[in-house]
Amino acid sequence: MLTLATSGSTRDCAGLSRRDFIRIGTLGLGTLTLPQLLLAKASAASVGEYNFVRDKSVVLLFLAGGASHIETFDPHMDAPEEVRSVTGEVATRIAGVTFGGTFPRLAKLAHKMAVVRSFKHSVTDHEKAIRHMLTAGHPNDISIGAIYARLRGVNHERTGLPTYLVVTAPEVDPQYLKEKERVLNGSSGGTLGSAYAPFDPAGGSSLLKSMDLSVPRRRFEDRRALLNELDRLNRQMDATGAITALDQFEQRAVDIILRGARQAFDLAKEDPKLVERYDTSRFNVGKKVFRSSTLGTQMLLARRLCEAGCGFVTVQSAGWDMHADINNPDMKTGMEMLGPTLDKAVSAFLEDVETRGLSEKILLVITGDFGRTPKLNNRGGRDHWANLGTLAFAGGGLKMGQVIGQSTRTAAEPASDPITPQHMMATIMHALFDMGALRVAQGLPRDLVMTLEQAEPIRGLV
Repeated sequence: MLTLATSGSTRDCAGLSRRDFIRIGTLGLGTLTLPQLLLAKASAASVGEYNFVRDKSVVLLFLAGGASHIETFDPHMDAPEEVRSVTGEVATRIAGVTFGGTFPRLAKLAHKMAVVRSFKHSVTDHEKAIRHMLTAGHPNDISIGAIYARLRGVNHERTGLPTYLVVTAPEVDPQYLKEKERVLNGSSGGTLGSAYAPFDPAGGSSLLKSMDLSVPRRRFEDRRALLNELDRLNRQMDATGAITALDQFEQRAVDIILRGARQAFDLAKEDPKLVERYDTSRFNVGKKVFRSSTLGTQMLLARRLCEAGCGFVTVQSAGWDMHADINNPDMKTGMEMLGPTLDKAVSAFLEDVETRGLSEKILLVITGDFGRTPKLNNRGGRDHWANLGTLAFAGGGLKMGQVIGQSTRTAAEPASDPITPQHMMATIMHALFDMGALRVAQGLPRDLVMTLEQAEPIRGLV
């Protein structure tokens, strides 16, 4: 927040006390203030310095709870009844390829997507699986987005927006709140620290407040001049140069606020017809009326954030843990509730970015904790299953219109070479970075660079 405080009795003709001061407060990025954020940026690589950062961004749509690989992108309608998709299937524009029956819009856009049907890992506990997915198994629990923020820099130099954000849904249901918290925990900066954790616009919205001025600009300029004078006096007592170093970042923090970077969060600037196209707030199937979904709004916000300079946006969607128990729906009810909202939100996103000429610049990744058991349980639900899971890509300059890998007839495990979270991470990073230039860049943490060098992207996509 921008805090303006007045103390003391001696004032000049402008009505300012000699002890007036301007203080830029926290942005919701742990304990990091905006000037500190800019200082951290200066220690990281930027596009102009090393030229290894591509002009691209990632939207990671994370289906918390673990979406069924069968009812999403691998229906297996020729399998036994207890295995095949309970929502049926829908033909896509790719010959011989079908999606789950709640995805008719995405089926028409399948030629703009790449679906992986041999994706797996080995973790079936929610908390551990989400951390494993979002960190690609990094031993220091550093999330993929945090690695990107460390190598690219924690904020965009022009707009001041954070490199790494998470766009969450407002949840009140205890189960969905738990899923949301797991995603936030798994998205951490690990041993890199809170400076590289994602900013959550819903987490108090302090960043949004930081992007507005609550005082007239002229008054703000007067106080800014006062701060410069106080800093000059302080520099006389600072032989280490620390205050001098901080000055430039205080200055840039002020400049960012004056440029009004918060506008990226203002959906009112969008065409109402486009907002309606994204809208997932009202869905019903027959007489069943389901809870309001914000996924469409989240995806629209993600697109705006990417346009404004954010590099890695995680979108959290809860409710995919369809056990058919006291806390969770069965597969049919659950997919009737969440399938159409995902279908509408993601198809709107893909069409929107294409209309704006951003398909090559924004990579969409869809995944979750793990998949679901091949056989329905006796209540009509599916339980945790890590041997296969959901993974799909769209855009980002990757090769679209294809299916990568195959699963066995019973949808139980890969029938081809397995694709892992490490492959997913490497594919994302190859889209975001020029790996050849990254290898020879100076001043970067070698352990992080080596992590990327040693990981192999998915063959056929990059």
